[in-house]
Amino acid sequence: MRSKCRTLDSRVSDISEIPEWNYDGSSCYQATTERSEYFLKPVTLFPDPFREGDNVLVFCEAYKWKDMTCQELIPTNTNYRGHALEIFDAAKELEPWYGIEQEYSIMTKYNKFEMQHYGWPYAGYPAEQGPYYCSVGGNVNFGRELQDAHYKACLYSGIKIAGTNAEVMPG
Repeated sequence: MRSKCRTLDSRVSDISEIPEWNYDGSSCYQATTERSEYFLKPVTLFPDPFREGDNVLVFCEAYKWKDMTCQELIPTNTNYRGHALEIFDAAKELEPWYGIEQEYSIMTKYNKFEMQHYGWPYAGYPAEQGPYYCSVGGNVNFGRELQDAHYKACLYSGIKIAGTNAEVMPG
């Protein structure tokens, strides 16, 4: 996932008002320098929970030129949404059910050379996974405040989210 910020001249209320944009794919190891221009096509927008006001978050698909003729754009190798749309469009009479689970680990930095998972002992590993899964309590659920802030930001924005839970390890 990548992020860019853009300022427009007026308030936006519909995805059709968001212009396409581009980025340098070679700067993030997605493209060669010879063919580095990648394109962002807006797909959906949400109220921005961080900047609030008239600001929005815009989710985009990434595209690249099919070849050096620069005549046809194709999804980048990380744009799986394009392939999913082909499948959904082939069976429009059906209602797709799918779920996406986002997992993340919170890291902490001891000094400029040492990083490790938040809540882990300084020089070792935590206990077995049992106490951490769907855990409650300051001694087993580290970083809960960050998880709750992420959850609230999704809810504020109207992003459909079913819930959260602590997984099998601290942090």
